[in-house]
Amino acid sequence: MKKAYVFPGQGAQAPGMGQDLFESHRAMFEQADAVLGFGLTDLMFHGSMEDLTQTKVTQPAIFVHSVIKAASLGTEFQPDMVAGHSLGEFSALVAAGALKFEDGLRLVAERALAMQDACDAEPSTMAAILGLSDEHVEQICAATPGVVVPANYNSPGQLVISGARVAVEAACAACSAAGAKRALILPVGGAFHSPLMEPARARLAEALDSVSIQAPRCPIYQNVVAAPVSDPEAIRANLKAQLTGSVRWTQSVLAMVHDGATNFYEVGPGKALQGMIKKIAPEVEAVSA
Repeated sequence: MKKAYVFPGQGAQAPGMGQDLFESHRAMFEQADAVLGFGLTDLMFHGSMEDLTQTKVTQPAIFVHSVIKAASLGTEFQPDMVAGHSLGEFSALVAAGALKFEDGLRLVAERALAMQDACDAEPSTMAAILGLSDEHVEQICAATPGVVVPANYNSPGQLVISGARVAVEAACAACSAAGAKRALILPVGGAFHSPLMEPARARLAEALDSVSIQAPRCPIYQNVVAAPVSDPEAIRANLKAQLTGSVRWTQSVLAMVHDGATNFYEVGPGKALQGMIKKIAPEVEAVSA
């Protein structure tokens, strides 16, 4: 039996998140506020959903909640492998000892601001396509004029595409015509995990070069390669590629199962990853940590 700990990405935020961890981990919350230069803790506990949906708040909030949740597990946290969905990859690396908490938080804050700036530069969006094979959606994206690419392989028959608004809308229409159950534009700020994130990728790459990355205590299955990685420089390169690359979550979960994972524990807010994992590999156990 091998344990895999997985860390959620954007979308898992909710008012009151992390409040149950404050008394036991006050110092980490206070450190987060100091590093960021604004009262993240107050926004997490008392902010509205609208407050928490701003990218510059969302990403640090989910990261801080996940990392503190992992810390709260103490000696129970015994991963044989870790993975994170998009933003969650940073939480996973801190929990596995590859990044210091404050370095991870600075990177996440920079990533959020860089992504927001890239979103503001061009009208762009993402859409969920349900009920078509991954290959079929890939073909439709390739045949659609303009920038539109598969961004998140969430589970079989659930793929998120990303790109310029007009191209995404055209691909949605083509997916619907091809028999998709749903082709739904998502309420997001822009085209995450697409070539339109190139300005953000360059900014994050610069920030990544300034931090120290250690070998994690166990392999991390990274989004862009969907394979186990332990070498610090390979981890750095994959993090740089992540903003413009696909989140290959389906493939990552299958790789972890192939390598012996039987029990998955979701660390942080929400239960989205458990739902995906149960669709990808119904034979494994997936619960909240």
